[in-house]
Amino acid sequence: MKDFFAHETAVIDAGCIIGKGTKIWHFSHIMPSCIIGDGCNIGQNVVVSPKVILGKNVKVQNNVSIYTGVICEDDVFLGPSMVFTNVINPRSAIKRQNEYLETIVKKGASIGANATIVCGNNIGEYAFVGAGAVVTKEILPFALVVGNPSKQIGWVSEYGHRLEFNENGFAICKESQQEYQLKNNAVIKL
Repeated sequence: MKDFFAHETAVIDAGCIIGKGTKIWHFSHIMPSCIIGDGCNIGQNVVVSPKVILGKNVKVQNNVSIYTGVICEDDVFLGPSMVFTNVINPRSAIKRQNEYLETIVKKGASIGANATIVCGNNIGEYAFVGAGAVVTKEILPFALVVGNPSKQIGWVSEYGHRLEFNENGFAICKESQQEYQLKNNAVIKL
Protein backbone atom coordinates (compact mmCIF):
# COMPACT_ATOMS: atom_id res chain seq x y z
CA MET A 1 0.00 0.00 0.00
CA LYS A 2 1.39 3.39 -0.98
CA ASP A 3 1.44 6.29 1.48
CA PHE A 4 1.24 8.98 -1.23
CA PHE A 5 -1.31 10.16 -3.80
CA ALA A 6 -0.65 10.06 -7.54
CA HIS A 7 -3.23 11.18 -10.09
CA GLU A 8 -4.14 8.44 -12.57
CA THR A 9 -2.39 10.36 -15.40
CA ALA A 10 0.91 10.68 -13.50
CA VAL A 11 3.76 8.39 -14.58
CA ILE A 12 6.01 7.06 -11.83
CA ASP A 13 8.93 4.97 -13.02
CA ALA A 14 10.37 2.03 -11.09
CA GLY A 15 12.94 2.63 -8.39
CA CYS A 16 11.54 5.89 -7.01
CA ILE A 17 11.18 6.54 -3.30
CA ILE A 18 8.18 8.75 -2.57
CA GLY A 19 7.45 9.97 0.94
CA LYS A 20 4.33 9.74 3.03
CA GLY A 21 1.63 12.30 2.28
CA THR A 22 3.17 13.47 -0.99
CA LYS A 23 0.77 14.40 -3.82
CA ILE A 24 1.63 14.04 -7.51
CA TRP A 25 -0.82 15.69 -9.90
CA HIS A 26 -1.96 15.42 -13.54
CA PHE A 27 0.47 14.47 -16.33
CA SER A 28 3.60 14.61 -14.16
CA HIS A 29 6.48 12.21 -14.76
CA ILE A 30 8.67 10.98 -11.92
CA MET A 31 11.66 9.24 -13.50
CA PRO A 32 13.78 6.36 -12.11
CA SER A 33 15.77 6.58 -8.89
CA CYS A 34 14.23 9.83 -7.64
CA ILE A 35 13.87 10.46 -3.94
CA ILE A 36 10.90 12.61 -2.96
CA GLY A 37 10.40 13.37 0.73
CA ASP A 38 7.32 13.39 2.93
CA GLY A 39 4.59 15.96 2.41
CA CYS A 40 5.69 17.21 -1.01
CA ASN A 41 3.27 18.58 -3.60
CA ILE A 42 4.19 17.97 -7.25
CA GLY A 43 1.96 20.08 -9.52
CA GLN A 44 0.58 19.39 -12.97
CA ASN A 45 2.93 18.65 -15.90
CA VAL A 46 6.11 18.41 -13.81
CA VAL A 47 9.15 16.41 -14.91
CA VAL A 48 11.46 15.05 -12.20
CA SER A 49 14.49 13.53 -13.92
CA PRO A 50 16.46 10.50 -12.72
CA LYS A 51 18.31 10.73 -9.39
CA VAL A 52 16.77 14.09 -8.38
CA ILE A 53 16.39 14.48 -4.61
CA LEU A 54 13.59 16.52 -3.04
CA GLY A 55 13.47 16.94 0.74
CA LYS A 56 10.37 17.15 2.91
CA ASN A 57 7.56 19.63 2.22
CA VAL A 58 8.88 20.73 -1.19
CA LYS A 59 6.22 22.53 -3.24
CA VAL A 60 6.64 22.19 -7.01
CA GLN A 61 4.18 24.27 -9.02
CA ASN A 62 2.84 23.43 -12.51
CA ASN A 63 5.12 23.00 -15.56
CA VAL A 64 8.42 22.75 -13.67
CA SER A 65 11.41 20.78 -15.00
CA ILE A 66 13.81 19.41 -12.39
CA TYR A 67 16.81 17.81 -14.11
CA THR A 68 19.38 15.28 -12.94
CA GLY A 69 21.88 16.89 -10.59
CA VAL A 70 19.33 18.95 -8.63
CA ILE A 71 18.93 18.54 -4.89
CA CYS A 72 16.23 20.51 -3.08
CA GLU A 73 16.40 20.50 0.71
CA ASP A 74 13.33 20.70 2.98
CA ASP A 75 10.67 23.41 2.58
CA VAL A 76 11.78 24.59 -0.88
CA PHE A 77 9.24 26.35 -3.15
CA LEU A 78 9.58 26.05 -6.94
CA GLY A 79 7.28 28.49 -8.75
CA PRO A 80 5.26 27.81 -11.91
CA SER A 81 7.25 27.09 -15.07
CA MET A 82 10.66 27.64 -13.47
CA VAL A 83 13.43 25.44 -14.82
CA PHE A 84 16.81 24.05 -13.86
CA THR A 85 19.55 23.22 -16.35
CA ASN A 86 22.19 20.53 -15.89
CA VAL A 87 24.74 21.12 -18.67
CA ILE A 88 26.61 24.41 -19.23
CA ASN A 89 27.08 24.04 -22.99
CA PRO A 90 24.41 21.70 -24.40
CA ARG A 91 24.51 20.50 -28.01
CA SER A 92 21.95 18.15 -29.51
CA ALA A 93 24.55 16.00 -31.27
CA ILE A 94 26.95 15.71 -28.31
CA LYS A 95 26.17 13.49 -25.31
CA ARG A 96 27.16 15.19 -22.07
CA GLN A 97 25.49 13.05 -19.38
CA ASN A 98 28.90 12.69 -17.70
CA GLU A 99 29.10 16.51 -17.42
CA TYR A 100 25.93 17.14 -15.40
CA LEU A 101 26.57 19.73 -12.71
CA GLU A 102 25.01 19.56 -9.25
CA THR A 103 22.74 22.36 -8.09
CA ILE A 104 21.62 22.51 -4.46
CA VAL A 105 18.62 24.56 -3.35
CA LYS A 106 19.01 24.95 0.41
CA LYS A 107 16.33 24.72 3.07
CA GLY A 108 13.45 27.17 2.83
CA ALA A 109 14.51 28.84 -0.43
CA SER A 110 11.87 30.07 -2.90
CA ILE A 111 12.26 30.34 -6.66
CA GLY A 112 9.69 32.44 -8.51
CA ALA A 113 7.67 31.71 -11.64
CA ASN A 114 9.58 31.39 -14.92
CA ALA A 115 13.00 31.69 -13.25
CA THR A 116 15.92 29.76 -14.74
CA ILE A 117 18.68 28.31 -12.60
CA VAL A 118 21.88 27.70 -14.57
CA CYS A 119 23.45 24.50 -13.28
CA GLY A 120 26.22 24.52 -10.70
CA ASN A 121 24.89 27.62 -8.91
CA ASN A 122 23.58 26.83 -5.45
CA ILE A 123 20.73 28.74 -3.81
CA GLY A 124 21.31 29.57 -0.12
CA GLU A 125 18.98 28.94 2.82
CA TYR A 126 15.79 31.03 2.72
CA ALA A 127 16.97 32.92 -0.37
CA PHE A 128 14.28 34.35 -2.64
CA VAL A 129 14.72 34.28 -6.44
CA GLY A 130 12.24 36.65 -8.10
CA ALA A 131 9.95 35.71 -10.96
CA GLY A 132 11.74 35.51 -14.31
CA ALA A 133 15.22 35.79 -12.82
CA VAL A 134 18.11 34.00 -14.51
CA VAL A 135 20.53 32.73 -11.88
CA THR A 136 24.12 32.58 -13.20
CA LYS A 137 26.03 32.59 -9.90
CA GLU A 138 25.74 31.39 -6.29
CA ILE A 139 22.95 32.98 -4.23
CA LEU A 140 23.69 33.79 -0.58
CA PRO A 141 21.44 32.66 2.28
CA PHE A 142 18.53 35.10 2.85
CA ALA A 143 19.40 37.00 -0.38
CA LEU A 144 16.69 38.55 -2.57
CA VAL A 145 17.66 38.41 -6.27
CA VAL A 146 15.89 39.57 -9.43
CA GLY A 147 16.61 40.15 -13.11
CA ASN A 148 18.62 38.70 -16.00
CA PRO A 149 21.27 37.98 -15.01
CA SER A 150 20.03 37.93 -11.43
CA LYS A 151 21.32 40.62 -9.10
CA GLN A 152 20.94 40.83 -5.34
CA ILE A 153 18.72 43.76 -4.33
CA GLY A 154 18.24 43.01 -0.64
CA TRP A 155 17.67 40.47 2.09
CA VAL A 156 14.61 38.50 3.26
CA SER A 157 13.57 36.75 6.46
CA GLU A 158 12.61 33.09 6.81
CA TYR A 159 9.06 34.29 6.16
CA GLY A 160 10.10 35.85 2.85
CA HIS A 161 9.63 39.42 4.04
CA ARG A 162 12.13 42.12 3.09
CA LEU A 163 14.60 42.92 5.88
CA GLU A 164 15.56 46.55 6.50
CA PHE A 165 18.79 46.69 8.50
CA ASN A 166 19.53 49.68 10.75
CA GLU A 167 22.92 51.44 10.98
CA ASN A 168 24.06 48.82 13.52
CA GLY A 169 23.25 45.95 11.16
CA PHE A 170 20.09 44.69 12.89
CA ALA A 171 16.62 44.03 11.47
CA ILE A 172 13.38 42.53 12.79
CA CYS A 173 10.95 40.53 10.65
CA LYS A 174 7.58 42.30 10.98
CA GLU A 175 5.59 39.06 10.85
CA SER A 176 7.61 36.78 13.16
CA GLN A 177 9.41 39.42 15.29
CA GLN A 178 12.57 37.36 14.68
CA GLU A 179 15.75 39.44 14.85
CA TYR A 180 18.51 39.23 12.23
CA GLN A 181 22.00 40.67 11.99
CA LEU A 182 23.92 41.61 8.85
CA LYS A 183 27.62 40.99 9.36
CA ASN A 184 30.35 40.64 6.72
CA ASN A 185 27.72 40.44 3.94
CA ALA A 186 25.96 37.51 5.63
CA VAL A 187 22.64 37.40 7.46
CA ILE A 188 22.58 35.74 10.88
CA LYS A 189 19.32 34.74 12.55
CA LEU A 190 19.58 35.71 16.22
